[in-house]
Amino acid sequence: MKLEQITALSTTADTKIVLMIMDGLGGLPVSLDGLTELETAKTPNMDQLAREGILGQTNPISPGITPGSGPAHLGLFGIDPVAHEVGRGVLEAIGVGLDVHKGDVAVRGNFCTVDTLGNITDRRAGRIPSEVGASLVEKLKPIKIEGVETEIRHVKEYRFALVMRGKNLSPELFETDPQRTGVAPLPVKAKSPEAERTADLFNLWISKAMKILADQPKANALTIRGYATDPGLPGYKEMYGLRAACVAVYPMYRGVAKLVGMDVVQFEGETPSDEFSAVARAWNDYDFFFVHIKKTDSYGEDGNFEGKVKIIEGVDQALPELLQLKPDVLMITGDHSTPAKLKSHSWHPVPFLLWAPATVRPDMQSYFGERACSQGGLGNIYSLDVMPLALAHANRLIKFGA
Repeated sequence: MKLEQITALSTTADTKIVLMIMDGLGGLPVSLDGLTELETAKTPNMDQLAREGILGQTNPISPGITPGSGPAHLGLFGIDPVAHEVGRGVLEAIGVGLDVHKGDVAVRGNFCTVDTLGNITDRRAGRIPSEVGASLVEKLKPIKIEGVETEIRHVKEYRFALVMRGKNLSPELFETDPQRTGVAPLPVKAKSPEAERTADLFNLWISKAMKILADQPKANALTIRGYATDPGLPGYKEMYGLRAACVAVYPMYRGVAKLVGMDVVQFEGETPSDEFSAVARAWNDYDFFFVHIKKTDSYGEDGNFEGKVKIIEGVDQALPELLQLKPDVLMITGDHSTPAKLKSHSWHPVPFLLWAPATVRPDMQSYFGERACSQGGLGNIYSLDVMPLALAHANRLIKFGA
């Protein structure tokens, strides 16, 4: 069903919905007879929810398609990520408080390490500490490019966001990250004649930045990607009549939440317990909470199977803090799969758990894991189906038709 039809059916109710996205949750066994990261983790609380709720799998985009984090989240929020393609740059930029207006071009940047030949040896500069990344951003702030305004801000660790403002700019550009080591960063190239000037402007900025970074021990170069401008997306209040809030550590996910009209809840700390405490403090002010857990994805991309297992276990241990708030609907899933075995996002379906004590029809599954979810009562669904399910179980959808 199309978003405008869901919007027409949406109604109000005194109910609370929580969507917890454990980034990159889906995994793979290291061996054919082994268990995935989620299946390996000791998760008694999630397993109890699985017994009381219903399981399934989500496809973020389409079977066989590996999604980026931006489109994967938009799908879970009910916005078609194919029809509304959003570059990650605007998500990063808005997430750290930069203004991005129609016509501006925002990009996501990575500090990286290159050797004496200029070839990349580490795409993430050894995951430099945030204080180092922030100091490097300060060094780049004075860069001036004639005819445009540039604004740069540190995101986290090796990442930064850059916004270019001026007349006749275009985000139709190719990324400079080759997505592998042993080769040099790519130049910015235009995808259309209208973007040639913008490509030249970004290349000029990069050349100045590279000179400043050249003497750094690790972060001696950079790449940029995810060119985007403000996409003008509909908001949660407009779509569903929901007062929506975001609780996330990482700025990019606060950015995608802001794009769909969520308020960002400010809090200190980075643990699941810190995030659940923030939800508790804001509980009376909102109907819908998006809670984002980042490090499941980080450890997956690092190929750290045990590290990802421990993060999942840490979330489970803190989960009673969230459950004591008594949400009417709790959904636990990922935006995509990031198997440690592959060290990257993948196309595999994502485990999905729906717990709604007043309305759910439980299936026969007894634990939360990929195999159980593949046999769950919800079957395989698209991410776009998640919000209609949540609204229905929260008594926030009226009947369709006579």
